[in-house]
Amino acid sequence: MPPSSPNDASEPRDRLSQLQRLVLEFRRARGWEPFHTPKNLSMGLSVEAAELQELFLWRPDAEITQALADPAFAARVAEELADVAIFLLYLSQACGVDLATAIRDKVAINAQRYPVHKCYGTHKKYTELK
Repeated sequence: MPPSSPNDASEPRDRLSQLQRLVLEFRRARGWEPFHTPKNLSMGLSVEAAELQELFLWRPDAEITQALADPAFAARVAEELADVAIFLLYLSQACGVDLATAIRDKVAINAQRYPVHKCYGTHKKYTELK
């Protein structure tokens, strides 16, 4: 079967669904569902994001680039990114949000807010673009 095109909307959804099933099964096997309320998961997501941020805190960009070349540091970053993604998958399930659809919808909204001809190469928020 040939690889799907980058525009194939079903492939990312399938991958995201597979990952979500994996983490939900992991959670179910441990009986953690009662603790995974939207409130707790949103706070946990914030904590995991802060742990990721801590790896970069106070480091200049050049030092971060150098640190990412170290396999041990890169592995720590990957682990924290995975924690953030896992909590996001848990939270989207707890809130009844199809994350793949929500991401596609948000990209479409952002495409309207940030037309290439107005935002290319600028950090400005869409409300500041002319």
